[in-house]
Amino acid sequence: MPDLSVDPVRVLVTGGEGLVGSAVVAGLVAAGHEVTTLTLPDAVAHEGVRMVRGDARDPAAVARALDRVDAVAHLAAIPGPDHAAAVEVFGNNALATFTVLWTAAEHGVRRFVIASSVNATGLLLNPHHPLPPRYPVDESVPADLADPYSLSKQVDEHTLRTVCRRFGASGVALRLPLMVSSENREQLRSWMAGRPEKGAGDGWGWLDVRDAAEAFRLAITGRYEGAHVVHVAAGETFDDRPTEELLRRYAPDVPRQRAYPGHTAPIDTGRARALLGFVPRFADPPSGAVDDEEG
Repeated sequence: MPDLSVDPVRVLVTGGEGLVGSAVVAGLVAAGHEVTTLTLPDAVAHEGVRMVRGDARDPAAVARALDRVDAVAHLAAIPGPDHAAAVEVFGNNALATFTVLWTAAEHGVRRFVIASSVNATGLLLNPHHPLPPRYPVDESVPADLADPYSLSKQVDEHTLRTVCRRFGASGVALRLPLMVSSENREQLRSWMAGRPEKGAGDGWGWLDVRDAAEAFRLAITGRYEGAHVVHVAAGETFDDRPTEELLRRYAPDVPRQRAYPGHTAPIDTGRARALLGFVPRFADPPSGAVDDEEG
């Protein structure tokens, strides 16, 4: 296996046609890596990369895509609890992750990066609206699960740990927050403005898709051993209100380990920085004042 920290890495990307997956493919190609995508039959594939048609839940399709592959970036999933029936959301996501990672490991791959989610804590989608035990939020927040999507992401993280343990592999589960691109930015701003309380579970976090792509690249090529879960997010919240105002209004009883001036995100991404050297590059300054009575 090549030295992933110095040699061009041949990467299989699943879910490479999605919002984040497209950015991951573009970022890896721009960095000089050889990319293969496992692409569903009805998806529009990328130009300029090797493409294998198939489903991530199909071991035979995964095996075909693994030819001359050094690492796997797995993003294929149903992206939320409302996109399909509960049994399909959980079953699809959990089986796809297990099939891709286990099959790849059997074929000699020893480096994995998977798209987990801040929803692995369960806090954002839980109908009981639990709050984190403290701010800043980080990877140690206890899970409080009550929906199939969050459950699938928690299971995905355990799948990564299991495969790495069984095969002596290494990998990272990136807990991605709200993913923002130039195309969806304004729509998401409008959506978030009407639901500020919804962001309390993960500290009103967000991340530019280009930063997510860089986090995947660093996790593929980094020097580390074993399986890790890391939280990635921008340094500021995706809300026009000052952070202290958000905390006073929507999480007044949650302890804070420090103050959060301006729009500082009450999120600790130190593990991503220490393990991968990841520092977000793209910021999103507040767009303007919001009615103080809203929410």
